[in-house]
Amino acid sequence: MKKFAKVAAYLLVLVMVVAAFAACQPKEPDKYADLAVSSREVVGINPGASGTGKISVSMPTSLVKDSDFADYADWETYKSILGDYYTYLLASEVQTDTSAQYAVQAIAEAKLLEAAVMLPTTTEGGRYAITRVAYGTGNDSLWGLDNSRFENLLIATNFIKASDREEMKKVYLELKGTGKYVSWAKQFLTEKGYTLKDSYSIGYSSDPRTWDILKTYRAADSEAIINTIEGLLSYDCEGRLCYALAKDVTVNDDCSVYTFTLRDGLKWVNQDGEEYADLTAQDFVDGMKYMLDSNQGLNGLLIGVVKNVDKYLNGECDFSEVGVKAEGNKVIYTLEGTRTYFLTMLEYNTFMPLCKSYKDAQGEAYGTDVEHILYCGPYLVENHTAENKIVFKANDSYWNKDNITIKTINWLYNDGKDVTKAYNDAKAGTIDGCGLNETTISMAKKDQLFDEYSYISGTNATTFSAFLNIKRGAYETAGYGLQSTHTEEQKAATAKAMLNLNFRRAVTHAVDRSAYNAPRNGEDTKLFSLRNSYTPGTFVKLLRDVEIEINGKKTTFKAGTYYGEIVQAQLTADGSKLKVWDPKGGSAGDGSSDGFDGWYNVEAAREYLAKAIEEMPELNISKDNPIHLDLPYLVNDVYTPSAQAFKQSVEAALEGKVIIDLVSTTEIYGWYFAGYYCDYGAECNYELYDCSGWGPDYGNPATYLNTFKPNGGDMIHVIGID
Repeated sequence: MKKFAKVAAYLLVLVMVVAAFAACQPKEPDKYADLAVSSREVVGINPGASGTGKISVSMPTSLVKDSDFADYADWETYKSILGDYYTYLLASEVQTDTSAQYAVQAIAEAKLLEAAVMLPTTTEGGRYAITRVAYGTGNDSLWGLDNSRFENLLIATNFIKASDREEMKKVYLELKGTGKYVSWAKQFLTEKGYTLKDSYSIGYSSDPRTWDILKTYRAADSEAIINTIEGLLSYDCEGRLCYALAKDVTVNDDCSVYTFTLRDGLKWVNQDGEEYADLTAQDFVDGMKYMLDSNQGLNGLLIGVVKNVDKYLNGECDFSEVGVKAEGNKVIYTLEGTRTYFLTMLEYNTFMPLCKSYKDAQGEAYGTDVEHILYCGPYLVENHTAENKIVFKANDSYWNKDNITIKTINWLYNDGKDVTKAYNDAKAGTIDGCGLNETTISMAKKDQLFDEYSYISGTNATTFSAFLNIKRGAYETAGYGLQSTHTEEQKAATAKAMLNLNFRRAVTHAVDRSAYNAPRNGEDTKLFSLRNSYTPGTFVKLLRDVEIEINGKKTTFKAGTYYGEIVQAQLTADGSKLKVWDPKGGSAGDGSSDGFDGWYNVEAAREYLAKAIEEMPELNISKDNPIHLDLPYLVNDVYTPSAQAFKQSVEAALEGKVIIDLVSTTEIYGWYFAGYYCDYGAECNYELYDCSGWGPDYGNPATYLNTFKPNGGDMIHVIGID
């Protein structure tokens, strides 16, 4: 599961367009006939195809059983807060039709949003940026880890003009799916006078805490490690699912058994590029067993997907009964049933191989640094100096080494204290691009870079949120301070208030997210990256007509209906004040959950607070006796005004009856350890926290929704529940 820290997105990561576009054929079929076609072999099967005709959905609502959570201490709290969401989530899991599942998942998402334990804030991108990276040459997948791989980028020695990017974007849409875009882009850039280089430099804000891909779900780890390892399949820059370590796949009739044939001659090498062992099908089996046994938050991804994973984790069967086998050079996965999204999961951590003999030889040292892992991906790590740099160099043993365009990748540390550093480094050529904030927009204009080179970056599927801690257990972050000033009386009152649904709704409707986002993205683009749902509204669409009950009323959604429209239908039927779907939004005008503020509603916030005050008379909430909520933040020229905007809007909307206490740190790791690096709810030191988010692991809304499952959901701890 890909858990993100916000600072990397806003300050340091090169902004690239990764949003998915609808595939289309060239308007002039012969226009690009002479272009070279990518050597990547495309996976030619589509197990996600749905049936035809309308399907009527049956939603069982009695699948939640208290007996299943007899040993879960937080079950009663969880059930009172998120019971409706979990009821529909379980109902979605028993759907055998893809479109039916999407529709029930949308209802579950509506219930999650209505619970007001999280306020979606922003996604990545949607702001001014400058870059030397050619449009459309990065990975095009909305999920998984491939969008953190850079071996096939095209990078110029100078910034690319905004007008040239627009021309490239137009042709990208024409060529997407043909395999010809990169060939055209090279030709175009050369004709325009650009010189291409074979190195890529970016900023980063957090060193990997482990180099073991099978023991982490944090983006700060995985984004580095994925450049050193590879799975069976991967996506290319045109969004095509291609073969990677596998050279072939076959699927049985009901799409429950997948057989992958490995390429010949695959090797494991050490940091120096010296061959250690052949990479075999058994390495994928050993990798899964090691991952399941490690219990590092990844194994939940496979429960209900790969056969008998749940039984193995519960001690009810031996690993030999789990649905992964090696036969010669073939890896065979047997699933619990039809899982139409299975192929989209395969370039994520959980399905990576492991050289067991090497891991056993290394013992406790395995994965602790770049000298104690093996490599089978496009790069070796030449140098990792903590809080300084990570240098990747091309792996000469990589199966696709002849097609690597970037021979060296430089990650350069930026602690986020100086919000102008990324811009200054990009201008100097130290890094190859950056997003622009309110401060650096002015600098770019003064340097005469803004008008000619700046563009508005595309958004992606990562959703950042402000989380509400409904069961706070920590009031100081060890080693970093961030100590709360709450009195004991305030702690008790706040704890009771946070359990009240109307109080939480009042807070989430009181945040002016456009003012909150302006210091990060700039005043002109403050709305572009706002997200209103957890799962992006355009993440999936129905493949067939679906009839489903919305609060007892049978409703038909046509094939092609976006997920977000169904979420909105349920919210509207429930009388919610939320707007999470704009039917005319998005670049194509066919709908979006991004680009507007559908949560900020002062009138609704005050109505909800009035109800909460009536429901909790013993707290005597008033301007003279307000509820206090802690919000930790990182002190710099971007995050400080953003936190202040959060505080000011809530306090104004709720007329001083709720006070946001800003708890500052000048250390980025202090901000991270307040919540992002916490493993348990009892460690989370805040009532409100906006330094974390979620990026999808695979192409189904379950990748978001499952993170709030009870007793193990990957984001459940950030709301204070273990």
